[in-house]
Amino acid sequence: QVQLMESGGGLVQPGGSLRLSCAASGSIGSINVMNWYRQAPGKQRELVAAITRGDNTNYADSVKGRFTISRDTAKSTVYLQMNRLNTEDTAVYYCNVRGVYFLKTYDAWGQGSQVTVSS
Repeated sequence: QVQLMESGGGLVQPGGSLRLSCAASGSIGSINVMNWYRQAPGKQRELVAAITRGDNTNYADSVKGRFTISRDTAKSTVYLQMNRLNTEDTAVYYCNVRGVYFLKTYDAWGQGSQVTVSS
């Protein structure tokens, strides 16, 4: 079983920055992709950013140039640096990790971190 522990959410003014962290532990095995999703009130959950085992990254159009996803393989941790935040970035952010452990795939989710952008 894989556990994910998120940290770093909070309240920030428009134009500000926050960094989210998500540390994986347990039966991690080989991680294929680490994702950040978000869900705003009344909206569907959307993929914000992804980073693969080969360090390829992908971003939602709405965050390109403002958000950066990165990972520390040794710590099994993924980060989301969020700059130039605006009110539309307000949401609960979820970490998601998909991988394989002894030929069994897993799809683990974090508990969610509230990010509120408001003046």
